[in-house]
Amino acid sequence: MKQVRPKKNLGQHFLTDLSIARRIADTVDACPELPVLEVGPGMGVMTQYLVEKPRPLKVVEIDRESVAYLNEHFPRLRENILGEDFLRMDLSKVFDGRQFVLTGNYPYDISSQIFFKMIDNRELIPCCTGMIQHEVALRMASKPGSKAYGILSVLIQAWYDVEYLFMVDETVFNPPPKVKSAVIRMTRNATQHLGCDEQLFKRVVKTVFNQRRKMLRVSLKQLLSDTQLSTLSSQLSTVNSQLSTLNCQLSTVNSQLSLTLRPEQLSIPQFVALTNGVEKVLCSTTN
Repeated sequence: MKQVRPKKNLGQHFLTDLSIARRIADTVDACPELPVLEVGPGMGVMTQYLVEKPRPLKVVEIDRESVAYLNEHFPRLRENILGEDFLRMDLSKVFDGRQFVLTGNYPYDISSQIFFKMIDNRELIPCCTGMIQHEVALRMASKPGSKAYGILSVLIQAWYDVEYLFMVDETVFNPPPKVKSAVIRMTRNATQHLGCDEQLFKRVVKTVFNQRRKMLRVSLKQLLSDTQLSTLSSQLSTVNSQLSTLNCQLSTVNSQLSLTLRPEQLSIPQFVALTNGVEKVLCSTTN
């Protein structure tokens, strides 16, 4: 069978450098023994190294041409080649409810959606590795105070420790993307509960970062009235005292939570505290 033609509508950029493919495949070794699910294997450049590891492997590929290629070239995987859309899969059924490592050369245009699905299934996915757009990798791994720190940074780091492993040049792909790539690894941290309403947490984070250059007192007007903002501001002295008592790892940029801060200055514990403050104000003014 001839090689698969990369399809622009699927965001396919096939890795051609075998040494890099092996390095990416080996990132799953940080979580030994667990089965592996590879997303978007294409023609199996990573799959050929993953399949040699002493653990169960399944691959999910939405492109029918790639599925046919994989079935022909990886006959031992034939029962484990899933011709599905990863974003629509019930991940609890992939390995019968067992935890697994997620990996792949992720399509750039849906990488954020893939990681949001990972977060929603975090009890199933203690480790996630793979290759994504360089700038996205920087955002995921960045810390408070950085220009790259944003929605992805907070929502992922709330549940995972993120490691930026290495950069990959655009010349090792067919066709070459217009941007550089990077390989990352995310390992589930010890957090079981954020200590706030998780849906409101996501809403607060997304709301303030959508106006990242504005102070919180401005961006939060999308959620709170002027009166509610005034009430929230007056509560922050108590919130700061609680944060200090709990010995949270606060941002080195500013350890005092204030509505005059901008979102990139807030640590995750501060976002949790802010979410609780917003919830309290909303409940007190709607009851």
